[in-house]
Amino acid sequence: MTDASKLYAELITSIGEDINRDGLQKTPERAAKAFSFLTQGYQQSLEDIVNGAVFDSSNDEMVVVKDIEFYSLCEHHMLPFVGKAHVAYLPQGKVLGLSKIARITDMYARRLQIQENMTKQIADAIQAVTGAVGVGVVLEAQHFCMMMRGVQKQHSSTVTSMMLGEFRENSRTRQEFLQLIK
Repeated sequence: MTDASKLYAELITSIGEDINRDGLQKTPERAAKAFSFLTQGYQQSLEDIVNGAVFDSSNDEMVVVKDIEFYSLCEHHMLPFVGKAHVAYLPQGKVLGLSKIARITDMYARRLQIQENMTKQIADAIQAVTGAVGVGVVLEAQHFCMMMRGVQKQHSSTVTSMMLGEFRENSRTRQEFLQLIK
């Protein structure tokens, strides 16, 4: 048994369950393995994710990847929050492989997280690897800590945005992005 699976066994026992009953015998190992998967972003780096997939390009028009689904765990309750990311940038001589935008989103989502920080982390990462003149990121998510406990609002969602460079400074650029992701 790993340290993490021992902790899960202790947690299950602490709520009054019998860790030896049929349905729970392998649960600590399964839970530890699932938690490791859900937090694999700690073992990833931006350099490894991008893996050289930045290419020369004369395109200077907006690149948008929208509706990137993500799954994360809130750092306050370790409950899931799930949603969609919309990411855009204005290239300046370099473009990023499209799948890398989704992979960057996943890397930050697979950490104990708050949505506000995750939004900024994605924007900063896209800016860093592309040197873009502007980056826009909007995340829409439902937080289980609001749905399953606390206020128990099943249909609430949270929207966060981070605008860098031209997306922050130029309202027309920002509006174009927001219109494209509607």
